[in-house]
Parts: sequence; C-alpha cells; structure tokens
Amino acid sequence: MSVLFFTVYPEEFLPTYHSIREGAKVDKAQQAEFNGKPDSLFFNDGVRRIDFILVYEDEDKKDFEKRHTFARRLRRREYFEASLMKMGVELEATPSVVDDKLTFLKIHMPWDVLCTYAEVLHIKLPIQVNDLSSRPSPWRYLSWIAKPFYPSEDLIRKETEFFTAPFEKDRLEYFYVKDRDIFFTPSMRSRMAYYILSRAPYEIRGSIKKFGMNKLLDGGVYKAAYPLHDCRFNVRSSEEGCPNERYLLYEEWAHPKSFYKMQPLDLIRKYYGEKIGIYFAWLGFYTIMLTLAAAVGLGCFIYGYTTKDTSTWSNEVCDPNIGGKLVMCPQCDSCNYWPLISTCDTSKVSYAFFLILVFSCFCSFPPVTLFLEFWKRYQAELEYEWDTVEFLEQEEPPRPEYEAKCVYERKNPVTGVKEKVPYTAWGRCVRVSIGMGTVLFWIMLILASIVAITVYRLAVFITFSTKLRNTDLKDLEPLKEYVTPQMATSVTASIISFVVIMILNVLYERVAIWITDFELPRTKTDYENSLTLKMFLFQFVNYYSSCFYIAFAKGKAVGYPGKPVYLLGEYRNEECDPGGCLIELTTQLAIIMGGKAIWNNIQEVLLPWVKNLIFRHCNSAASEKVIPRWEQDYQLQPSSKLGLFYEYLEMVIQFGFVTLFVASFPLAPVLALINNLAEIRIDAWKITTQFRRIVPEKAQDIGAWQPILQGIAILAVATNAMIIAFTSDMIPRLVYYWSFSVYPYGDHPDNTMEGYINSSLSVFNISDFHSSSSLVTNTSIPSNFSNGFVFFLDFRFPPGHPRQYEHNVYYWHVNAAKMAFIIVVEHIVYFTKFILSYMIPDVPYAVKEQIKREKYLTQIILHETNLKLVTRRLKNGDDEILSNEEAKVTKEEMELDF
Repeated sequence: MSVLFFTVYPEEFLPTYHSIREGAKVDKAQQAEFNGKPDSLFFNDGVRRIDFILVYEDEDKKDFEKRHTFARRLRRREYFEASLMKMGVELEATPSVVDDKLTFLKIHMPWDVLCTYAEVLHIKLPIQVNDLSSRPSPWRYLSWIAKPFYPSEDLIRKETEFFTAPFEKDRLEYFYVKDRDIFFTPSMRSRMAYYILSRAPYEIRGSIKKFGMNKLLDGGVYKAAYPLHDCRFNVRSSEEGCPNERYLLYEEWAHPKSFYKMQPLDLIRKYYGEKIGIYFAWLGFYTIMLTLAAAVGLGCFIYGYTTKDTSTWSNEVCDPNIGGKLVMCPQCDSCNYWPLISTCDTSKVSYAFFLILVFSCFCSFPPVTLFLEFWKRYQAELEYEWDTVEFLEQEEPPRPEYEAKCVYERKNPVTGVKEKVPYTAWGRCVRVSIGMGTVLFWIMLILASIVAITVYRLAVFITFSTKLRNTDLKDLEPLKEYVTPQMATSVTASIISFVVIMILNVLYERVAIWITDFELPRTKTDYENSLTLKMFLFQFVNYYSSCFYIAFAKGKAVGYPGKPVYLLGEYRNEECDPGGCLIELTTQLAIIMGGKAIWNNIQEVLLPWVKNLIFRHCNSAASEKVIPRWEQDYQLQPSSKLGLFYEYLEMVIQFGFVTLFVASFPLAPVLALINNLAEIRIDAWKITTQFRRIVPEKAQDIGAWQPILQGIAILAVATNAMIIAFTSDMIPRLVYYWSFSVYPYGDHPDNTMEGYINSSLSVFNISDFHSSSSLVTNTSIPSNFSNGFVFFLDFRFPPGHPRQYEHNVYYWHVNAAKMAFIIVVEHIVYFTKFILSYMIPDVPYAVKEQIKREKYLTQIILHETNLKLVTRRLKNGDDEILSNEEAKVTKEEMELDF
C-alpha cells in the first residue's frame, strides 16, 4: 500500500474521457424532491448518509450573454459528477426550497469506498478496548470542587478509550466494527469525501488532466462545497440517529453562560477534526498559563500605583523647591525652556512600573519556558488520545495543485522509484529566490514607513511644543495641564502607526499567498508552514518595529544642547522624558494591542453576523417554508481557505507583546488574559453558529508556530533585559543607591534616594549656544531664570571643566552596570531555561507506556494475520503441501523474526 502515498486515487477508479462523456449522458445523479424533514442528514431514502454537499446554479434558467463560458461550466460539472460516480460515489440532486435557481448535490460514500480511502489516508481505527488502568490523580479528592467548571457529564459523556491501528481493508475482521453505520465517524467520512472531491478529474485535454474542487469553486462551476452540521445549534434534533453534537457544543462550550467552563476538547476534535481541536487546546492552555502572570503583574502595578507618592525621586520632581527651580533646556530648536516640575505626573506614573525588574524576570523567563515545556507534554497526551502520534509527513497526500503541475520526472531518493514533480532543482531555486526577494522588499517597505513615522514625530513634536505651550485660549488651560508635547506626539504617532500596520497587513496578505502559491509546496502542511513563516516575519517587523524604535533608539543619540544631532540634516532627534521612554512605550503597546483586539473582533465576529442577518432578512419570504439541513448551512458564511491561520497569527503576535515588552507594560498579561477568555468563546460561537461546518483535517501539533513561540521566548530574554537597562532608569537608580557616596552636587545620604535628581542631570550655559541658533533669539527665558544655566538629561562635565560637556565617570559606570546587568541576566535565564528543558520530558511516562502497548498489540495482530495468510497460501498450493511439523517450524521461525 505504500504506492498509494503517491497516487491520486486507485487505478480501478480512473475513468477514461470517452467513458465519462458517455456515462454522463446515462448515469445522471438521482433527482429527488425534499422529503420535508428539516434536520435530515440522509438521502430521501432515509438510509444513505450525506457526507458532503455541492451547490450549483442552474444556468439554463438565466439569460446569459456569454453562453460559451457557461456551456464549459456545464460540461465540466457533468464530467466531474460522472467521474465521482465512476469512483463509486453516490449522488442525489435536490432543488432549493428558497431559490429555484439553486440545486444541492448530496454526496454519499458507500462502505467499500470508505474502506478504500480509509486505507489510503491511513486513518487509525479501534482494534481493542484500552486495557491499561489509568493511574488515580492525586487531586481526585478535590474533584467535587472542580466539577462545576467542567461540561455537564449528563450531556457530554466520556467515550470508551481504544487502542487503534491504521485501517487495512484486508484485515477488517481485526478491527472493532460494532456497527458499520457508525464505524466511520461523520468527520472521517467528510474528510474522505473531500479527498475524493479534490482529486476527481473534471476535464482532460490530451495528456493533461485537470482536477481539484477548489478550481471548480473558483471558476464558478460550483457555488459552495461543505459538510453538513448535524442539527441546529440552539434546538436539539428529533431525527433518529442524530448525535446532536453541534447542539451540545453550543450549550456547553460556545454559549456565553459557559464562559467559566473548561472546553470539551474530545467532542470538539470529534466534530471538527484534530486541527481545530489542537488549536483550542493550545489556546486554552495558553490562557490558563496567563492567569498567574496576570495576577503577579496586576499586583505589582497596584502596589506601585498606591505607593507612587512615597517615591523620593518623584517627590523631588514635584517639589516646588527642587523640581520647580530646575529649568530644563528646550527639546527642539523652536521650543521653550520648561521647568522640571511639569513632568510631575509622568514621574509618578513611571514609579508605578518600579517593580518591572522583578515582574519581567518572573513573567518573561522561567514561566515562559515552563509554558512551552508543559505544552509539549500536554500536546503529547493529545497526540496519543487523538491518534496522531504517527502522523508522518510522508503519509500526508500531496496537494491537488501540486499534482496538477507535475510534468517532470525524478528519482525518489527514499524509494528509488521515478515520480512526477512540478519543477526541476533549478526551477525550485528560482521560485524560492523570488519569494525571499519579495519578502525582503516588503520588510524594507515597513522599515521605510517607520522612518516616515519617525520624521512625523520629529516634525509634529515641534508643532505641539510651540502651539500647545504658546496658546492663550482659556478653554485649553485644563488640557495643557495634562497633555504634554511628548504625550500628544506619542498618541498621534501610535494611532498613525496602527493604521499603517493594518493597511500593510491587508496588502501583504495577498502578496504572501501569491508567493506561497508560486513556490508550489508539495503538501498542505508544507504550504501552511511556508505561509506561516512569511506572514510572521512580516507581522513581526510590522507590529514590533515601532516598539523597538521607542525602546532602543529614541533618545539614545541626541547629543547635548550646544551640539544636537539632526536626522536628515533638518529634524533634531527627539529626546525621552526625564523618567525615560517607558511611558511612551507603554502607550504604543496599549494602543496597538487594544486596537488590534477591537479590529479583529469586528472582522471575525461582527461582519459574519451582519452578513447572516442581512441574508436572512432578504430571504424573509421563505421563512415560513420548511428549509432542509443542507440549505440552512448554505445560508451560513463559508470558512476561510486558510482555516486557523489568522487565529494562530493573532495569538502569537499577542504572545510576542506579552513576552517581548512585558517589562514596560506589566498589565499586558492582564489585557491578554481578558482578551483570551473572550476569544475562546467568540471563536467557538463563531464556528458553531455563524459558519458552515469546517472540513475536518488531521494535525499532529500546532505546526510551524511551535518553533516561532520558542524563538520569541528566547528573544524575550534579551529584549526585557535591554528595556530594563536602556529604556528605564532602573540601573542609574540602583547605581546611585548602592555604589556612589559623593556627587558633584552634594553628599549622598546612605540608603536613600535623596539627591538622585541632581545626579541624573547635567548643566549647560546658554552662552555656549551658537549665535545662529534659534534658541538664542526665538525662545523666551523664564522669569525665575537669571543665572544663565539650564539643565539637561545626561551625565556630562559641567561648563568651565577642562573637559566640559564630555561624558563623566558616572556615565561610564552606569553603562558598565547596564552591560553587566544584561550579560548576567541573560546567562542566568538561558541556563535556567536549559535546565528546565532538560529536566521536563516532552512525553509523560504514562503516555509512553500506552504508545508501546498500542504498537505491541498492532504488531501482534498484523503478525497473526500475515501468518494465517502464509499458512493458507501454502496449504492451498499445488506444488507444495505443508505438513503439521513444517507449519510448526515456520510459525516458530516467524515468531523469532518478530
């Protein structure tokens, strides 16, 4: 059966062109009227189950201008349906109840066809009840406390656990077939039906065979293709044999009243497939791990906010006798001098983040590692329970788009057999190079937009500084008290940055899909991994570049008042607030995270709901009619071709915000937790009530997102250490508190932070301004300023010193402490991550035992079957008769081989 890995479908199902054309005229799909049962999942005979639905429009009932196009569609549809019947699939066409132009084609797969394709797709099915006794949980005595937080056992009952093996048609008697009608679950049947639909030919021209359901959908031959929901989501079906799984999922999972309950993952997997199940399992696990980080972050923030008035540093800034008498140098060439006391509010707020050192080490380092390691263990348990342990890449069938373009031959390095491929080695290199070049171009475009926003910040800061400070309007006096030029510039730039991010996302999404289609990956997993890498690289630069600029670039190369640094020779580089750029980075993160969450909810929830509402309103005349199940589902929204790609991308980007910049925004885990609690139920409500049933797919893990998460976790160590060292003023404070006893402006009292303000500022004489500087002529001097000296944020020698305005020893001490902090923290954290990764096994011991037991049973069954086949063949042979003694020896030899 290994040959089937590389074939489209069994050769006996391959019809010729002429037989199809002749058969299409005779073997029409059975025409049937609706039987009046709205929740029926069967053909009109009530016996054959509907495995898939195709919808097409009867083109004879419309006046077409281009009859040639629609004649080709009709020809392709007839050929395609005849191909399906030649492959053993049974069809039944039913006209629409609501729209007489539509026809619904019901597809049923008989038992023999199901067995054939279950073997082709290596579907694992039960062979024996799991006889391994589960070990009692140490928390079983407290189960009554957690019981209300789990789905109702009366509605969703726990299913019997089985050992499973890949299905083989010739060994059917060894599988646990209690009832043929339910042996293959509806999700399995839909998956096999979709496999056939994706590979049935619809046209042959010479030696070129065209096939693929997606091509027919894109060409308008069919309007929709989907499996059926089993019932209405809010009403239990009364049809005999209906499992009502959709209703149960809505009641115990998607309904808002169940927001506090754990997810019924086994039922989700059974109804939607392993790919959907593993996503919700990961999202739920991630949300639970956020709870502890959110609690610690919220506690740190509350403590810092309630004790902000006790901070010696902020009290000195707000003291009229200290901060009120310190006149600061203008931050732009046309700005005014300003008193340090004007930053009183921001200095108090920045103290609320004083515990960022402890919190970032707690949240970004060991817990992230524990989250990833424990997720691997949990994922291993799901892999075993959901029969995806041996879901290997070579078992995954090629994509129809890949198979359709296979025109070259090459020798398979594994099997040694010649196989068809769509490109040569040189062609593949060209395709990948073009794709990489396009991705780099778009990344450079993002960086160009960041430069443009930076220029905007520099230009607008001057405008806000001059207009906001010089305005005489009395109505703006309260605004002027709370809105500083830095804050106004930061908020407007963040909003513009978010808008640019959203626009570039829409454009690049289409480019990334085009590039991936052009590269022509072999399997769907390869396709999704390639697209995932491209989209994440783009999103990483798009979402995080502005945050990296504020955290690590802004205010780092500004020079000093007498010799400022200019960008593009015109715009003076912007400076940070005396408390650092931490507040501005927090503002940027809050706007992007909040705006992204709101936009995603509008796009994912509100739009589908409004579309369905409009559709129902437009068809209100048909509301009195009895609408069948397949037509009810047709009125729902189609699922995305990329499936869960955007859901994963949204959560991984959020994971980056929570880990990469948590040192600047301790409330990020809190916001992420609130968002995720709503996201789980919103996604569940969306796919259960607003969308057609998704085609079930097999998946072993979360795919390419796993190494991406690990990469983010590693990078988070460096970014948070650098934020603490370079963006906040944590290290200068600690250096002042622990290391120095004498400063240029007085003695350092032991164990206090008094005098830190003077130590963090440098003095400048305004007479050292160049005569051409606008600061000499265009800037008003404060009334309390008479000695000709102002202050600026830096560590430099004062005027009159032999090395005036050069960096002093304190500057080098502080920078040395910053570098030492980064090196020490990174090494400690990376070592801790390595130890934790080594100590925590990826697969639990109990799961390993069950996997070994299952493999043993499978081999025993297959061995006995092979032995019987050999014995039967030898006994029935004409040239060789096997005696009892010889049979015994043969059996012993085979057991030794086993």
